[in-house]
Amino acid sequence: MQKAMFQHEAGDGSVKCGLCHHGCTIAPGKRGICGVRENREGQLVSLVYGKLVSMNADPVEKKPLFHFLPGSISFSISTVGCNFRCKHCQNWQISQFPHLFNGKITGDDVDPGKVVETALDCGASSIAYTYVEPTIFHEMAKDTAEIAARHGIKNIFVSNGFMSRAAAEDISQVLDGINIDLKAFTDRFYREICGARLKPVLENIELMHHLGVWVEVTTLVIPGWNDSDHELRDIARFIKGISPSIPWHVSAFHPAFELRLTPPTPVSTLVRAREIGLEEGLHYVYQGNTPGSGGENTMCHRCGAVLVERRGYSILENRMQNGRCPSCSQEIPGVWTK
Repeated sequence: MQKAMFQHEAGDGSVKCGLCHHGCTIAPGKRGICGVRENREGQLVSLVYGKLVSMNADPVEKKPLFHFLPGSISFSISTVGCNFRCKHCQNWQISQFPHLFNGKITGDDVDPGKVVETALDCGASSIAYTYVEPTIFHEMAKDTAEIAARHGIKNIFVSNGFMSRAAAEDISQVLDGINIDLKAFTDRFYREICGARLKPVLENIELMHHLGVWVEVTTLVIPGWNDSDHELRDIARFIKGISPSIPWHVSAFHPAFELRLTPPTPVSTLVRAREIGLEEGLHYVYQGNTPGSGGENTMCHRCGAVLVERRGYSILENRMQNGRCPSCSQEIPGVWTK
C-alpha cells in the first residue's frame, strides 16, 4: 500500500479523492469508483502500488502512437482497476477485476526501479502506462517515470482523459506522450457506456496539448453508437480547434465484454471517418484495427509524400529525415528522436 496523492479530509473520517473527475467522497473502509483507492482510518491509500498484472514489450504503434519514435519498443505495464466501466472494454478482465472479484487486488510485486531495469533489458525506448486507465495507479506511474527519465527512457500514458487538472499537471512533468480516447462526442454515450462525462475529457485533451505533452487521439468507432457522420465531424472539428497536427486514430470496434452482440465496425465506416477528418482540416488521420485496409501511412500534409509506411503495427519503411519530409522539407510534428 502507498499513501494516495490528491486527497482531502471530508469530515466524519471520510476522504475526498481528487485524482479524477469523479471526485469520490470515500467513507472509512470504503473505496472509490476505481476500486483500488481505499480509506483506511481517514487516510486514502493506493492498493495497487507495485502490483502489476501485465508487463509486455509492445511496438509503440500499438498504443496507438504513430508520431512517437516509430518502430520502437514501448515497455507496457498495468495494474488492475479503472475509473471507467466501459461496456465495450477490451481489457475488462483486469480493468474490472476488483468489481468482479469482491474487491480482490491481484498482481506481482514489482517496484518502479525493476520496471525500468526490465525496460532497459528489452531495449525499450519508452514505458507505456496502459491497458487500464493509468491515472488510477498515478503514484506508481510517476515514481517509475521519474526513474525512467533519468535513464533516457520516455514515458507514455494511454488514457481515457478523465484525470483531474491537478493530476494532469502533476504527471505532465514526467510525461512525453499521451494517447487519449475520445470515445464519443455525446454525454449520453459517456453516461450509458462508460459511467462518466464528456466535458472533462475534452478539457484534458486541450490541457495536455497546452502543457507540451505530445498528444494523439483515438476514437473506437462503434456501429449505432458513435458512427454517424455528424458526430465524427464534431470530433474532427474539436481536435482541429486545438491543433490540426494532432493525429486522430479512428479504430474498428470488435465485440467485447457487455457489447458482444454489437457488430464489428465495417472498414467502409473507417474509410468515411478518415475522409471526414481530412475534410475538416486534420493533417493526420489513421485507420486502426484493420491492417492492410489503407489509411495507416504517415503522409506529408504539404506535398503528399509517404513518410512512414505501415502495415498494422509494423513499419515497412521510414523515410523521415530529422523530423522533416525528404521531398519538401516540411516539418512533421511529433517525437522522432530519443
